Amino acid sequence: MKQALEGVVVIPWALTLDKWRSGVFNGEIKESNLNSSWWSMRESYQGITSPVYRSEEYFDPGAKYHIPANTPYTRYYLARIMQYQFHEALCNAMNFDGPLHECSIYGNEVAGEKIISTMAMGQSQPWQDAFENITGSRSLSGSSVMNYYKPLKEWLDKQNENRMCGWE
Repeated sequence: MKQALEGVVVIPWALTLDKWRSGVFNGEIKESNLNSSWWSMRESYQGITSPVYRSEEYFDPGAKYHIPANTPYTRYYLARIMQYQFHEALCNAMNFDGPLHECSIYGNEVAGEKIISTMAMGQSQPWQDAFENITGSRSLSGSSVMNYYKPLKEWLDKQNENRMCGWE
């Protein structure tokens, strides 16, 4: 649970941050609704709202360093999803049979060889080729995140049976 709270929460946060930045740059988000669009996206992607009304006189997005520093956040989004895809692919390569969260690649020669062969590519190949070398796919997918946390999701679903949790 602790790992999910630290790791999974970054995914919708990073998506929100860069979708907001992109909206500002491409003109979809106007100067007149910088703050309201921020909170609208936070509710839509993260399921959270401000505890009190925040008007346009505030600039809440600026509280995150990456906004005023004009630093993209996409790398955090991609890295988080990719790490789970890498882990699942390496566990599959070593024929691990069990819950994904119980798989350890530590000391496994098959997993090690896959990592070494990928790292050996260096900058000589596009990153998509390196990604495919480990995962067997050129597509990014959140399914590995879901597979990793499947037991936790099932447990949470049971604990929250007959409750209204989240947003709908």
